[in-house]
Amino acid sequence: MSIDDRLKELGLKLPVPAAPVAAYVPTVEAGGFLYVSGQLPFRGGEVVTGRLGEDLDVERGREAARLCGVMLLAQIAKALGSLDRVERIVKLGVFVTSDPRFTDQPKVADGASTLMADVFGEAGRHARSAVGVPALPLGAAVEIDAIVAVRPA
Repeated sequence: MSIDDRLKELGLKLPVPAAPVAAYVPTVEAGGFLYVSGQLPFRGGEVVTGRLGEDLDVERGREAARLCGVMLLAQIAKALGSLDRVERIVKLGVFVTSDPRFTDQPKVADGASTLMADVFGEAGRHARSAVGVPALPLGAAVEIDAIVAVRPA
């Protein structure tokens, strides 16, 4: 089954990849890897904002992380021409806007991690970091970057 077929089976339609908000490129392919710049959680064209442990709970954070994951998939598809070129999701870096007392960043990050496993199966299981930060660009609740092993074109 192709990854596009898997996306349809999961009811996922990839959005238009978000444009960078500063002086960087969304992706760089080098040495058999695709490096994907941090992606924000967009819902209906708007960034999901808020602070975990203050005005967002873990479930809302997981949803935001999943939305970041969907945008990562959109960027990967645009860069590679097809998600079928993904050999493995190697690592996700998850940044969660958090109250200093909030310690469930790994539970929030699971929103994106579960999505990658659902889409790519075993190849979607990855290494990960999940850290709390005081603020993210545009007030985003979550930002996620990725390292992806890719098959030659």
